[in-house]
Amino acid sequence: MLEKLLTFDRSLFLFLNGLHSSWLDQVMYWASNPLVWLPFFAFLLYLVIKNFRVKTFTVILGVALMITVSDQLADLSKNSLKRLRPSHEPEIAARVHSVNEYRGGEFSFYSAHASNTFALAVFLMVLFRKRYRYLGVSMIIWSSLMSYTRIYLGVHYPLDFICGAVAGCLLGYFTGRITLYLTGLQEREINQV
Repeated sequence: MLEKLLTFDRSLFLFLNGLHSSWLDQVMYWASNPLVWLPFFAFLLYLVIKNFRVKTFTVILGVALMITVSDQLADLSKNSLKRLRPSHEPEIAARVHSVNEYRGGEFSFYSAHASNTFALAVFLMVLFRKRYRYLGVSMIIWSSLMSYTRIYLGVHYPLDFICGAVAGCLLGYFTGRITLYLTGLQEREINQV
């Protein structure tokens, strides 16, 4: 059963990774870089400051701890399971489309990009669920784009993305609930500001 799942995952990866074009290569390469998203992060910080005021530090601390845990759990998984990245897999490496010779680290399961971005997305959805209705949709689209760039660049399988997204969603939800509790604000209070 596991072998069939991994075979399907590899086939799906090769299909998705094969959907590339020269004009999209650089877009995907740069979209994968968190530094490109600094203006977006600044906007999210503005929303946090606007809504949490003096309790902003608690929210920022929650995000910092959440991303650290998310990243470390992904690294622990990669180093424990040692599933080679598609770009390092001898059976398919020659068929993998890469951009700017980027191949990533040796192991891929599961994607820290997916885990981190989905954790942030769900965290903010918990904090602002009713106040900013479209923020959740925007964050999920952003997280999905960030995760897809990793498949496009040839460094993650779809299963890496899915498992990373699930791990991130769980971490984001629980961290968001704890952060709301620690700030002493309930969702209804934030939504009335």
